[in-house]
Amino acid sequence: MAEEQPQPSFQIEKVYVKDLSLEIPNAPQVFLEAQTPQLEIQVRNESTRFAEGLFEVVITVTVTAKAGEKTLFLAEAAQAGIFSLRNVPDADLEPLLAVACPTILYPYARETVSDVVTRGGFPPVLLSPVSFEAIYAQRRQQAAEGAPRVEAAS
Repeated sequence: MAEEQPQPSFQIEKVYVKDLSLEIPNAPQVFLEAQTPQLEIQVRNESTRFAEGLFEVVITVTVTAKAGEKTLFLAEAAQAGIFSLRNVPDADLEPLLAVACPTILYPYARETVSDVVTRGGFPPVLLSPVSFEAIYAQRRQQAAEGAPRVEAAS
C-alpha cells in the first residue's frame, strides 16, 4: 500500500507594515508649488524562509515626486506578510513566493502609500496595478540569459 502524501497548504498568517517612511525635504516651500509633480515608482519584492514552512514576503514600494529638479516627497512602504506553505513541491514554491504572495500584499501597500502621502499633506497617490507574474517571468528570463536582475518601474 502506498503512503498517502500530505496535502499542500497555503495560508496567510499575518500581514503587516514592516517599514514606512515619508520625507518632505523642501517643506514648507513645496506646499506653495503649483507644478504637477512627476512620479517615479519602483516596486521590488523578496522572500525569506524563517522557520519550517513559514516565509516572510516583503514588497517595497518607493514613490518619488519631483517638480523639476526639486523633490516634493519621497515615500517608501515595505509591506510584509507571513505565509505558511507546507507540503508544497519545491517547483511550486518559487512562483508562490514571487507571484501569489506579492499579489496578495500589493493592495495593502497601495493603501499604505496613499495614506502616508495624504497624511503628509499631498493628494493621494493611486498606484497602478502591478503584474508580479510578468516581473517573475522577466526575472527568470534574465537569469536564464545571465543578465542582472531588474526592478519593476512605472
